[in-house]
Amino acid sequence: MVTVYEKAKEFKRKYPATVAFRIKAHSKLAQKFVGNDEEIKYVFVAQKNFKSYEFINTNVIVLTNKRLLVATKRLLFGYFYKAITPDLFNDITLRSGLLWGKVVIDTVKEIVILSNIDKAALSEIEQNISNVMMEEKKKYVRESTKSE
Repeated sequence: MVTVYEKAKEFKRKYPATVAFRIKAHSKLAQKFVGNDEEIKYVFVAQKNFKSYEFINTNVIVLTNKRLLVATKRLLFGYFYKAITPDLFNDITLRSGLLWGKVVIDTVKEIVILSNIDKAALSEIEQNISNVMMEEKKKYVRESTKSE
């Protein structure tokens, strides 16, 4: 079984311009939340912040066959964790700047901004997230129509 950390390292090796720190700690946290019945489809790292010059909020983002997980292990104690299920997923927007790119994930409840990503990685991230989320979203629609 491939771990979150191995996939995160692979992403960082492939896209070295992405700004990310303490990947091992964040990956270890994310791995705890991946269920036994979930398959890891894609992993990437990014900063979760509003301004490109803020470098302190590295996140590991894990796309499984059921949901999208965003995990951050805090420096001293605690963590931040967010799960985005396909029924809450609205759309994804890519923004490419001078140095880095941003991925903006719009959900029913909030907007998640992931920044300081190597611009070359943006299309790969969008493709992976869109493919899995839209495929899973179809299952949610089918299940809700059956229950009515």
